[in-house]
Amino acid sequence: MPITPSAELATPRDTPLSPEGPPPPPRLAGAPLGPAAVAALVDDAMRTLALATAERGGPLPASTPHEVDAAVRSALTATGTAALPRLTGALTAGAADPAHPHCAAHLHCPPLAVAVAADTVASVLNQSLDSWDQSPAATAMETQLVAELADLVGYHGAGAGGVITSGGTESNLTALLLARDHALGAAGTDPGRHGVARAAGTARPRILCGAAAHFSVQRSAALLGLGEDAVVPVEVDAGHRMRVEDLRTALERVRADGDLPVAIVATAGTTDLGGIDPLPAIARLAREFDVWLHVDAAYGGGLLFSRRLRHLLTGIEGAHSIGMDLHKLGWQPVAAGVLLTRERALFAPLSRSVDYLNPTDDEESGYPSLLGYSLRTTRRADVFKIAVTLRTLGADGLGAMVEACHDLARSAAAQVTADPRLDLAQEPSLTTVVFRYRAGGDAEHGDRVNARLRRSLLEQGRAVVGRTRIDGRVWLKLTLLNPDTTPDDTAALLALVADAGDAEQARLQESR
Repeated sequence: MPITPSAELATPRDTPLSPEGPPPPPRLAGAPLGPAAVAALVDDAMRTLALATAERGGPLPASTPHEVDAAVRSALTATGTAALPRLTGALTAGAADPAHPHCAAHLHCPPLAVAVAADTVASVLNQSLDSWDQSPAATAMETQLVAELADLVGYHGAGAGGVITSGGTESNLTALLLARDHALGAAGTDPGRHGVARAAGTARPRILCGAAAHFSVQRSAALLGLGEDAVVPVEVDAGHRMRVEDLRTALERVRADGDLPVAIVATAGTTDLGGIDPLPAIARLAREFDVWLHVDAAYGGGLLFSRRLRHLLTGIEGAHSIGMDLHKLGWQPVAAGVLLTRERALFAPLSRSVDYLNPTDDEESGYPSLLGYSLRTTRRADVFKIAVTLRTLGADGLGAMVEACHDLARSAAAQVTADPRLDLAQEPSLTTVVFRYRAGGDAEHGDRVNARLRRSLLEQGRAVVGRTRIDGRVWLKLTLLNPDTTPDDTAALLALVADAGDAEQARLQESR
């Protein structure tokens, strides 16, 4: 149902920044009475959330962006003890709900209840992992969990390193920073201290990746002072998998031009088709050309939990660094990224000793610091929810959820094929299903129909379906990350899409 804003909306200057009348007594979450206060407030907020979810009734509000903005503006007039329930109601009523079976657009999972509970504990304790004396147990927990995850990806032994990140973008940026400094440092220079231009000299640093790699590779190159055009895109096949022979040709060309290959970025799970690059062959090339290999497994890394599907990531252990997102196929609340390196020493470019955080004599006395593993200084204990989840469900428990979503995608693809109004791009590799409403007419007409039917479903609050562009054409996408969704749910969702396509087709014909 649509969000109904208050009749009188406050303008920004009317919105009070402090409560009218006596405020509620302050309760610090970690104080002696704090946990009880948090429990009571969370209990009230959850009741409001449940009511607002029921009133919304669908995967998102049946509202325009203007109406959502107005409702939020109205809710922000709430003050004092009314603020939490009022704003909770507005946020929930205006939310896209990843737990709803018709919310299937993005790599945005419904989190596990146990992980959300653990995340609340982490918020109450409010640890920061930039120094041991701010987070003693969390520092130990992250160190030990990173070692377990390193073993999972095939980095056996005690020498691997890693850190919990905010997600794939941060993992890619950090890995490419380490790769940049590793490659330029081999020439006896320090790009972190003296700058990229001085360190590289006349050689242009280059990053090679598949043409369907995540956009954060280009963004990282820009942030690292290399420039987006330092990224060399390598041709991919129809499944968005990097072509190994084209990678070899690109590496040879980079060397012939006098440029310096800093890193190869392989993808284990492209955003649209879920393509997994041929990791063993790419790892062999990386060794042959002596180039850092980073595997962006933000999406596909969850396959490692599945006994049935983990073979799809064979060869991942040949990478220098690996990024995974457990807020995708790990069902964690955002954020829960992981960056792993096969050698702890590869994090050396981030190493810092700061007198007020990790003085050298403290570390020499056995007080460890994680400051040198992250681009961030203040960093919350996101490791806690991951640790609780893994101990509660185990790898096999998460693996069963991964397999359920993979099976669901294959079932949904069969449903697309069975509907004469829909076209399937290709069989799913992971948990995405890319398809298109068969509009008839020329390709541009089909693009208009597919784009408009998706917005129509959004405006009606009936479905959240993804959109992408492949080979110049607009395609739709289901990203299936809810293991509780059934084939009946996807059949109903696809019927909504097809019916919306029929309606848009009719509207366009009437307007001619």
